[in-house]
Amino acid sequence: MNVNSFDTLLKVPTGVLQISDLLPTSMDRDNEGIHLSLVIPTYKERDNIQNVIRILSQLLDELIPKDYELIVVDDDSPDRTWEVAQFLTREYPQLRVMRRQKEKGLSSAVIRGWQVARGRVLGVIDGDLQHPPEVLTQLLSGIQQGADLAVASRHVEGGGVSSWSAVRRFLSRGAQVLGLILLPGVLGRVSDPMSGYFMVRRRAIAGAILNPVGYKILLEVIGRGQVNEITEVGYVFCERQEGESKVTWKQYIEYLHHLLRLRLSIGRSGRMNEQTGFPVGRFLRFGLVGLSGVFVDMAMLYLLSDPTTLALPLTRSKIIAGEIAILNNFFWNDAWTFADVSKKQQEWHQRLKRFLKFNLICLAGLILNVLVLNLVFNFIIPNRYIANLIAIAVATIWNFWVNLKLSWRVTDVK
Repeated sequence: MNVNSFDTLLKVPTGVLQISDLLPTSMDRDNEGIHLSLVIPTYKERDNIQNVIRILSQLLDELIPKDYELIVVDDDSPDRTWEVAQFLTREYPQLRVMRRQKEKGLSSAVIRGWQVARGRVLGVIDGDLQHPPEVLTQLLSGIQQGADLAVASRHVEGGGVSSWSAVRRFLSRGAQVLGLILLPGVLGRVSDPMSGYFMVRRRAIAGAILNPVGYKILLEVIGRGQVNEITEVGYVFCERQEGESKVTWKQYIEYLHHLLRLRLSIGRSGRMNEQTGFPVGRFLRFGLVGLSGVFVDMAMLYLLSDPTTLALPLTRSKIIAGEIAILNNFFWNDAWTFADVSKKQQEWHQRLKRFLKFNLICLAGLILNVLVLNLVFNFIIPNRYIANLIAIAVATIWNFWVNLKLSWRVTDVK
């Protein structure tokens, strides 16, 4: 059956987010590949998608006729954007459509599209016409002149934004400055690292395991790919004419999360991870969560055991304080440290199972903690708070390693 028939959608790839250096084969298409595969990630773009496909097809038919493909990757939009795009495949033979029902997120949608793409050059453009299609001409030219990556930028000559508020401009620039502080070797290479409009040679990112968070996939491409020469072209970011904006505070939080994850994975800790097999980045996140638990633990220990407050026995106070800290740590670890695993097991009984495992492991760690606390307090340093910090450090290593192996594992599969 022809891949562009009305009743056929692309099969959604599974597994790691990795681009092959070999072009995907197809029984119904030539296996020689094409020049450009342009992915259009969509969610609730029913009012825009037909116009987008029409404009892009007209433009690319003039630039590289029959040497491109458009791949719409829709996250199962409630307005059935994917269905409208699928209908259009009868009119536009270069159009292919994927409907994702189990995964969400713009960045992963782009990568899934690239995984089925046949192009030697991979690109992405928004599905709402906020990225002016005519800039594709300049991006293609940049690639043809030898660049590994061609980025459409709002911050070079010819670039800008049409009608952003002062608050949004401030947040955008603030996010860029923060990125330059955390990842100067990545964000310092382009003027607009938050751009979602670019083209990259397949060979530059082939084989790299991508691990994006949120919307800013360009960070992954530069940070994890083998990108040498980069060119930038200016464009004016336009306000959408149809549909609703998807920019929320969540995107800024995800951007910060992405920066931290990328910093840990490609920095010194990332190299240590590769050399030793120990997940240093994940351990650091676990440690930061544990630090929040320290404050909870210390505060509760003071409230319960200090002579000026409740003056309960030290051991009893420690057990209560430790259990409250365990509850705090579980929620943060589930949402951040092991979020990649948690997202695959989001049902309440799966979360309860993780919590019970985490609690049992940490209770064992709490027993270890209490033993170390009493040993240090009674025989080495007669200061309850210093002894408590030492006990927490010992228990942290235990808690991380055993939880890594037992609590946050994908064990429920369909």
